Amino acid sequence: MQGVRFEPTEEQRRTVRAMSGFGIPQEDIATFLDIEPKPLRRHFRRELDRGMVEATAKVAQSLFQMATSGNNVAAAIFWMKARAGWREKQEIRVGPTNLDEVSDEELLQVIQYVRGLQA
Repeated sequence: MQGVRFEPTEEQRRTVRAMSGFGIPQEDIATFLDIEPKPLRRHFRRELDRGMVEATAKVAQSLFQMATSGNNVAAAIFWMKARAGWREKQEIRVGPTNLDEVSDEELLQVIQYVRGLQA
C-alpha cells in the first residue's frame, strides 16, 4: 500500500532470519511477506545477514561433532577435504618430468611416434 509506512513485526523478523538461513532467495522472502525486495533489504538487513551465518554455523557445528565423534568417517573425510585441504590425488607419471633427463634418442622416438599418429 502506498503511503503506509511498513513496520516489521518480531514474528516477521524471525521468519526472515529463518528463511534466509534456509537459503531461500530474497525475492521469494519478499513475496512471502507481500513486500518488494528493496524494502525487505532495508527493513530486514540484519536478519538477512545473520540468518545465513547462523545456519552455516549450526551446520558446521553439527558436522564438526559428527567428524570428531569417531563414528562418522564420511564427515571426518569431508571436514579434512573442505577445511584442511586434503585431496584425493592419483599421480600418474609417464616418463621423466624433467626434459633435461630425456636423451636425444628418446626425444627423437617421441617425435617419430607423434608424426606417425598425425599421418
